[in-house]
Amino acid sequence: MRYQAALHPDVADIVTSYPAGSGPVDPLDGACAPWLRYICTMTAASPPLTWLTAGQAFPKPGLAWGAGSPAPGLLAAGGSLDAQTLCEAYRQGIFPWSSARQPTLWWSPDPRMVLQPSQFQLHASLKKTLRRFSTSPDRELRFNTAFDTVIEACASSAREGQGGTWVLPSMIDAYSELHRDGLAHSVETWVGEELVGGLYCVALGKAVFGESMFSRTTDASKIALAGLVSFCLKHGISQIDCQQNTRHLASLGAQEMSRAAFMEGLAAALAQASPAWVFDKLDWQHLIPQAPA
Repeated sequence: MRYQAALHPDVADIVTSYPAGSGPVDPLDGACAPWLRYICTMTAASPPLTWLTAGQAFPKPGLAWGAGSPAPGLLAAGGSLDAQTLCEAYRQGIFPWSSARQPTLWWSPDPRMVLQPSQFQLHASLKKTLRRFSTSPDRELRFNTAFDTVIEACASSAREGQGGTWVLPSMIDAYSELHRDGLAHSVETWVGEELVGGLYCVALGKAVFGESMFSRTTDASKIALAGLVSFCLKHGISQIDCQQNTRHLASLGAQEMSRAAFMEGLAAALAQASPAWVFDKLDWQHLIPQAPA
């Protein structure tokens, strides 16, 4: 989940190699040329970046920029941004992440931040909040009843230390298409008929990829994440991809793992059938066993 992430895509010096005869054309808005900064001195740590044409296959994740580069994990730029391309990317452990006026940037970091549901840190204060939430008649966790509102809220929510958003209109369109295909889901925290927080994620088989979250009241996004963890525990989903290391996610039990270990878990999860994305109040018992029905 790229939530208050330490690495911002807009601060990276990026060298892009273009196919012969082509130039720096952003497939989204044609405005990337002023942003690209050409670096004359090349180093092994930051080689030229592959520029993708529409429909072109992604490079192997192992070719992503390494730890000593300006943008560790950066793999490619350009290409299409639509539901089909997103599916192909996620199946290979690749995800898009860009700032305004950049081309689409594709990432595969090593190490990878992953939350194993069995390792979720249910601190005493959050446990108390969840018990109160799960037993209150006017509070409810819902799946997929307000996806558009959730992703728009993620795009517009202010982040500490960040001046903009990576949830750009092109991203919203692509993930909304993925949602209509049944492969992107919203997890929503409701108080009465008010949506107070939530997150959205991608799910392919039993592979779950957290994307972004928002909160309008205290702990609302944590409640949504806890609900997702409960759902994953119920259905035997062993890892939630959080993508980038943040203090917030680390405090909830997410840990870094090598790309190789992540890809091994991803392959196993992709081979399993996806559960029905429906949340029942009884699902809380998988996280807080003494929660009343």
